[in-house]
Order: sequence, then C-alpha cells, then structure tokens
Amino acid sequence: MMRITQFSHPRMAQAFVDYMATRGVTLRIERESHYVIMLDDDSKLEMVENELAQFVRDPNHPRYQAASWKSGSTESGLRYERSNIWANIRARAGPLTLTIMIVCVAVFILMQIVGDDVALDWLAWPADSSQYFQVWRWFSHALLHFSLLHILFNLMWWWYLGGAVEKRLGSGKLFVIMLISALLSGWMQAKFSGVLFGGLSGVVYALMGYCWLRGERDPESGIYLERGLIGFAIVWLVIGWYGAFGLSIANAAHVTGLLVGLAMAFVDTRKIARR
Repeated sequence: MMRITQFSHPRMAQAFVDYMATRGVTLRIERESHYVIMLDDDSKLEMVENELAQFVRDPNHPRYQAASWKSGSTESGLRYERSNIWANIRARAGPLTLTIMIVCVAVFILMQIVGDDVALDWLAWPADSSQYFQVWRWFSHALLHFSLLHILFNLMWWWYLGGAVEKRLGSGKLFVIMLISALLSGWMQAKFSGVLFGGLSGVVYALMGYCWLRGERDPESGIYLERGLIGFAIVWLVIGWYGAFGLSIANAAHVTGLLVGLAMAFVDTRKIARR
C-alpha cells in the first residue's frame, strides 16, 4: 500500500479516484488532516503518477466530471459532510451569476405584489421613442418572469451554464454575453410580438449555444454543453415555433439568443480552431 498524494478538498480527491477507476486502477481515500490517496497495487504507480500530473494541471477538465458520473461508486473511503443548498449553489456560481439570480427573484416577488402590468410599465422593452433613453429597458426585460415554472427553468440554466462560464472565463466574459444577448434577443422579440415579453431565456439560449460550440472547438477551456442537452434545446425551439402545449414562448428571443451565443463562441475560438 502506497501513499500517492493528498488533497485539501474532498471533491478533488473523489474526482481523481473516480477517473482512475475508469482507467482500471483502484485507489482509496483516507481521511487525516487532508484527504490522502492510497494505492494498493504498486505495479500501477508510474501510470498513477503520470495521470496525477495531468490532473493537477487542470482538475476541472470535463473528463474528470464525466468519470465521476460514469463510475458511480461510493467505495473510495470518502464520506462527505452535509452541506446546505446555498453552499452548493455558491460553489458553482460567481458573483455576477448570483447577483442576477437574486435580482430576478426580487423582481419576481415584486411582480406578485404590484402585478405584471406595473412591472412591465417599469422594466419592459421600450414601447416608443419616448422611452428610448431609458437605457435600462434595453436589458431589464430579461429580469421579468411571469410564472414560477418560468423563473425556475431560466435560473436553473443560468446557474448551470452562466456559473461555469464565470468560473472558467471570468465575470467579464459572462457580462458581455449577457448584455449582447439580452439586447439582440429583446430587439428581435419586440419586432415579432411587441414589447409585452420578458425572461432570461434569450440569455440562456445564448449560453447554451456558446457553451456547446466552445466545448466542440476548444475542449481544453473546460466550457461545454453535452450534445444531448443542446439537442433538447433545439427540440424545445421547434416545440415553441409550432405552439405545442399552448405555451406562450418567446421564440424569436430564443433563436436570436442561440445564434448570438454560437457567433460569440465562433469568434472566441478562431485562433484555437486554426491551431
């Protein structure tokens, strides 16, 4: 039995153990002051050390997350301490991701108090030239949500994708994606349906397109969206266009957001794709 290394964070220890399990190597975690990785089979030492060097350089690479899903084992010796929901949310999300989530929830609560019409009067897309200089309106429509399902769906994706982008690429990149996609998706939706719309879904679709194409063209970035999920997004677009289930869906905003995200990912990966 050999001591290989130690980690201060339990999730990193578990990720490495899970990944090595997919390579046919069994490791164990022993809890001391840190999380110690132990190897029973000495003949695997060189392989483990080589993989460990790669893991330490980029522990957040998607292949390690995928390995944890694939292995599905709880026999590593690690026992997690209980944590609260807020701590789990914060672990993936940066300050901008959390701020937008909080603001959306606050606006949703306010809408239940003052009514949708009043909130639209304050925050909706500019209705005419007299509102063009109320600059917030070009973006604040993304904060409006008209049902509990609407806000839960959008915030779940915003946290999942926006949090990943912010953690890996920084708050600035997420901020730019959010502003551009909110502006362009709102403009297109206003052309199609008028100004009575709202929701973060145009931004969410931009993040879907961005994360998917960024992952395809630049897998080392750690930004990705599984092909099955981007397939789900496309199917939902088709459902929206055909008006299935009688839902009121901002189809133009969704399509525009998706195209904006794809375009931004393409621009950001031009040099990488050439290499």
